[in-house]
Amino acid sequence: MASPPQRHGRVGRKAAWAAPARPTPPTRRDPDIPLAWQLPATIVTTNEAIHVRYVYMSWSREGSGRRGYHHGNLREVLIRATLDLIAERGLAGFSFAEAARAAGVSSAAPYRHFRDKQALIADVARQGFERFAIELERAWNDGRPTPLAAIENVARAHLSFAHSEPAYFSAMFEAGIALDSQPDLSQAAERAFAVLRQATEAVCATLPKHSRPPVLMMSLHIWVLSHGIASLFGRGDAGRRRLPMSPEELLEAAILIYLGGLGLGEN
Repeated sequence: MASPPQRHGRVGRKAAWAAPARPTPPTRRDPDIPLAWQLPATIVTTNEAIHVRYVYMSWSREGSGRRGYHHGNLREVLIRATLDLIAERGLAGFSFAEAARAAGVSSAAPYRHFRDKQALIADVARQGFERFAIELERAWNDGRPTPLAAIENVARAHLSFAHSEPAYFSAMFEAGIALDSQPDLSQAAERAFAVLRQATEAVCATLPKHSRPPVLMMSLHIWVLSHGIASLFGRGDAGRRRLPMSPEELLEAAILIYLGGLGLGEN
């Protein structure tokens, strides 16, 4: 009787197989990279388990207009994907898993940086406030040409940001996220408001001391004027209301009326 075929590499109840040499792989799979994007480098089979080690694969789709992914930039890729989803569907129109899918990563990957969708949107809001502060600082321009003209520019920058960055604007002001829930978010928001407060202080300093309004109160008034017009009439998405005038004209009139009531005319 012919003997049964031999199983090469068999030792007792254990067998092993190794692929051709590859670059040294990590000892465990990176959860940020979907399984389909990783190649098995070494497979060791025992009667108890199959252990697979992987080498990294990365992909880049910039040339075709699609988002690129590389190990190490997962947070930014998720933020960009979330901004796209907010713009397309609104804040409530997608899930955490859908944000991962839109970013081109596994549904488990976002948990490396964010505990849930709300934490992801909070980080989008943080980045939005950082950009917002930069725009307000540029508009303030150290109070040039005059503090009064410069504070009007700050109010216009608020309106402009709502129009040009509606997804950031929604995450910042409409997601219901407590600003003190994350230190970085709170600091970014405070930096943006600090620009307006600095501008208000400079404008108040042009008034006689006995007629200067409280700086915080005046800052909040101008913020409310700017933000109300931006939210209702100046945003760049479908939530924008129609006006018989431009939002910029409405804002300019509101600011001039308010400042005129404080005894501040055009200087």
